[in-house]
Amino acid sequence: MFTEVHHCLADMAATPSPPAGRRAMRCATKRNRAVSGVASEKQTRVQQDAWVAAMIAVRDARDEAEFARLFGHFAPRVKAFLMRSGADATLAEECAQETMAALWHKAHLFDPSRASVATWIFTIARNRRIDALRRQRRPEPEDLPWGPEPEPDQADVLALQQDSAKLAEALAKLPEKQRVLIEKAYFGDLSQTEIAEQTGLPLGTIKSRIRLALDRLRHAMK
Repeated sequence: MFTEVHHCLADMAATPSPPAGRRAMRCATKRNRAVSGVASEKQTRVQQDAWVAAMIAVRDARDEAEFARLFGHFAPRVKAFLMRSGADATLAEECAQETMAALWHKAHLFDPSRASVATWIFTIARNRRIDALRRQRRPEPEDLPWGPEPEPDQADVLALQQDSAKLAEALAKLPEKQRVLIEKAYFGDLSQTEIAEQTGLPLGTIKSRIRLALDRLRHAMK
């Protein structure tokens, strides 16, 4: 990136003929996109670190204020994610509530070395939706999501850890151009239009890459 910027600056320093002027404008645009991308990545890392700190506070100190912060940020995003995945509004709302309840009750299972907070939460949401669809096919008594829960079965603990690790691994294996857009769209809560404005990519390219990335993730999580 820095080599490209250096060349661009060198082009701009020359007295521009009309073609050179256009070249300089293209270089300036690339430079601005590169700087914006670096700033965006730093901001994402800072935000991820803040969510890890909040999750650890819930896990270790049962911090209700930090849980409220996590709930306020992730609950609407989980609901939107589930609706984009095909769930209706009622099911998405139900699964989002159950997901955040699980975050509180099973916070001791969170391990930042295995998955980010977002990956962990969205894995729970995915599993809750699968459970809800199974209940629709085979009705069962509805559990009270905010009631006291018994100690989780070790098989459930292992399954959740494996699913979180599997999703994190699948994300890591995506081509970088696809992974970055998935992170911005689902974990950064940016609309595709906002991503286009931030990255300078055509909207059609963004839609295509996100669709391909989701197909890869669905295949990896089967």
